[in-house]
Amino acid sequence: MGRIFETRKTTMFARWNKMAKIFTRISKDIAIAVKAGGPSPDNNPALRRAFQNARAANMPKDKVEAAIKRASGQDAKEYEVVLYEGFAPHGIAVLVETATDNVVRTVANIRMHFKDWGGNMGNSGSVAYMFQRMGVFRLAPEGLDLEALELELIDHGLQEMGEGTGEKGEKQIIIRCAFNDFGQLQAAIEAKGIHPISSESEYIAQTPIELPEDKAKEVLELMDALEQDEDVQRVFHNLA
Repeated sequence: MGRIFETRKTTMFARWNKMAKIFTRISKDIAIAVKAGGPSPDNNPALRRAFQNARAANMPKDKVEAAIKRASGQDAKEYEVVLYEGFAPHGIAVLVETATDNVVRTVANIRMHFKDWGGNMGNSGSVAYMFQRMGVFRLAPEGLDLEALELELIDHGLQEMGEGTGEKGEKQIIIRCAFNDFGQLQAAIEAKGIHPISSESEYIAQTPIELPEDKAKEVLELMDALEQDEDVQRVFHNLA
């Protein structure tokens, strides 16, 4: 088991604003999962993943239930998942995953953020080839026999397993698989009675780029602006 590379995270905006944004993102994940696979988590792996992420974020139960109710109603919003590509300052590649009910509004806002913070929005395919889409599970290491776990999960799609840290510096075990094996690996983890801290699809940078701290700060300012946008779900980049 090795140490998995993680691109640095942005945590510049205020804690309460960030919490509200996380709850909004998870609510959209729930809505998309319910529309695609129904409101029962027993038969909907994507919804189970959204519930895991809601627990990890300490999202109140009433907010989770409200998100399910909205998604199941006749007037539920139809969210379209759209991926935008571009470059941050100093040539850093950026992928922006959005969930939107108004593509015209979303693309205009994403383009504005890139322009305002010294980047450039690109065409489809301009940077996506620099990333690999993978399923990513984060586990608490306590009580796990990591060597045995790694050997068991290889047969279920595990490609990478290593150490990482949470936002507060706590140790985590990070497990990655090809996106097509996401459901298979999720089922294997659940069968062992392990409850992940989070489970999501992520775009992993294949060639991370290091920058001096002053230039990296310029990149992170753009990431922060993008992450605060109401239509943005996740932002991925190749800044080391």
